[in-house]
Amino acid sequence: MANSSSSSSLIISYCLILLNLYAIVSSTSDFNNRHHPMILPLHLSTPNLSAHRMPFDDHYSRRHLQNSELPKARMRLFDDLLSNGYYTTRLFIGTPPQEFALIVDTGSTVTYVPCSSCEQCGKHQDPRFQPELSSTYQPVKCNPSCNCDDEGKQCTYERRYAEMSSSSGVIAEDVVSFGNESELKPQRAVFGCENVETGDLYTQRADGIMGLGRGRLSVVDQLVDKGVIGDSFSLCYGGMDLGGGAMVLGAISPPQDMVFSHSNPYRSPYYNIELKELHVAGKPLKLKPKVFDEKHGTVLDSGTTYAYFPEAAFHALKDAIMKEIHHLKQIPGPDPNYHDICFSGAGREVSQLSKVFPEVNMVFGNGQKLSLSPENYLFRHTKVSGAYCLGIFPNVNDPTTLLGGIVVRNTLVTYDRENDKIGFWKTNCSELWKRLQVPDVPAPAPVLSPSSNESQEMAPAQAPSIMPLFQPGDIRIGIITFDMLISVNNSNTNPNFTEVAEFIAQELEVDNSQVHMLNFTLKGNTYLVKWAILPAESADYISNTTARKIILQLSEHRLHFPERFGSYELVEWKIEPQKDRTWWQQHFVAVTVGVVVTLVVSLLSIGLWLVWRHHKALGLYEPVGAVVPEQELQPL
Repeated sequence: MANSSSSSSLIISYCLILLNLYAIVSSTSDFNNRHHPMILPLHLSTPNLSAHRMPFDDHYSRRHLQNSELPKARMRLFDDLLSNGYYTTRLFIGTPPQEFALIVDTGSTVTYVPCSSCEQCGKHQDPRFQPELSSTYQPVKCNPSCNCDDEGKQCTYERRYAEMSSSSGVIAEDVVSFGNESELKPQRAVFGCENVETGDLYTQRADGIMGLGRGRLSVVDQLVDKGVIGDSFSLCYGGMDLGGGAMVLGAISPPQDMVFSHSNPYRSPYYNIELKELHVAGKPLKLKPKVFDEKHGTVLDSGTTYAYFPEAAFHALKDAIMKEIHHLKQIPGPDPNYHDICFSGAGREVSQLSKVFPEVNMVFGNGQKLSLSPENYLFRHTKVSGAYCLGIFPNVNDPTTLLGGIVVRNTLVTYDRENDKIGFWKTNCSELWKRLQVPDVPAPAPVLSPSSNESQEMAPAQAPSIMPLFQPGDIRIGIITFDMLISVNNSNTNPNFTEVAEFIAQELEVDNSQVHMLNFTLKGNTYLVKWAILPAESADYISNTTARKIILQLSEHRLHFPERFGSYELVEWKIEPQKDRTWWQQHFVAVTVGVVVTLVVSLLSIGLWLVWRHHKALGLYEPVGAVVPEQELQPL
């Protein structure tokens, strides 16, 4: 009996030890990369950058830092979703800051950029990160909670993606800043410094990834853990015609008519919603109740371009849409390697698509509906004018429903992680950035010294502050002209200069009426275009502040051209002061009014005088038969 009891105690002890070991392994941070990746579907023409992550514990999913008084990082989004397959934002790392264009990805946790020591990295938009030039750079030393390099000195990371691309490198810490237009001060953060990249990551234009998913390496998690932002962030992607948009790291006050869906953080580290039904033209699709709840459920991933539905849901949705547009002609897609479902005859005006294509409604578990306009499930045919293709595809090998960026065009999406819900609000995302801007640059911020855990005052790593390229003084600027070389990828495709002008106006944050194309010349595939920026209609001149901002953007090549426009190079720029007007120019209106009034008065006077004279002349004649006194003729 004693032996039996002893054996039982020994077995229980071993079980407890095994459970403790399992708990330790399960709670290791995102540095550990031994778990199998979550494979998400892809449309191979564009990159899907959804990384695999470790399971997360309560430390990640529950925080109570939602505070409207906390600062927010307001950041601008660039690029076109369908020309590149992603949106980017600008992030600054190091002291002095080094600038990078990073893909905004809610399906990834690690933020990484190419390192100067990279053995296999492609040519990207910006120069590689140089740790030796940053006075605040510090490698993350090897420890039990991370994978280490071959020398056992520094933590490493490795990420493999579903489209067979990968990124690997070392883990480091440095000061990260979010641009001069953000009120959030620079913060120390952990990031990846790439040494090897393959596949689409090697060939893409963007420098790297900004991970917004759940996990200790996520930028959002790091800022929340520091208590500098609320446990929430928002993304707003531009529409079909104009790209761009805005991103806010931190809690915002939701609009009154924002619709919400519950998001279960315990189901997976990915952001999911409770999608229950789809309605097309007001009619619900006949589907099984749990079709959108299989495997990982319905997942939002900003790094994916299109939407992927379970096969049954895809076919039902496709058939319902085609039933409503039977009068349109179905045509082949732009890429012969894919069987895209495309239609011609809808016209080029995106604002008129809702008159041709039906409205689609997503119904959430709480009964609230999100209306999808045609631009939320269509993409423009690149070879046929006025033709569009379905941006929704079947998820053949996975019952998960994946909603990419196309579904949330012109939709403010708030990831309220503290309250486990995701909100949607239809708006113009290209214009939203202007309403989010902060007029004043934040003051220098206290950041952590790399050699100490205590807070110290040091120079902030704000976005590069470059001295103005001109000193206007008290002059009034009347016009800004600049020459631009635009290289198109296809000699048979002419750039739409009207769209280019609208894009330049959006990038320079001026009105469309202020941007004018003066002339252009063509040589091969390159256009030399002369542009002019004029004062606003309500102003006589361009303010010095506006002019300085425009010149800085042009000289620093901050116009992020969508690939459909080609690439550009600024040749030269010139400012012309407001010309002094002559006396006649200054008083032209008054003189004109005076002359007109004088002419009118003169004509009226002449007319009245003629009428009076005419009546007087009539009075000299007597009527026929009238009796008049005889008069004697005077002698000659």
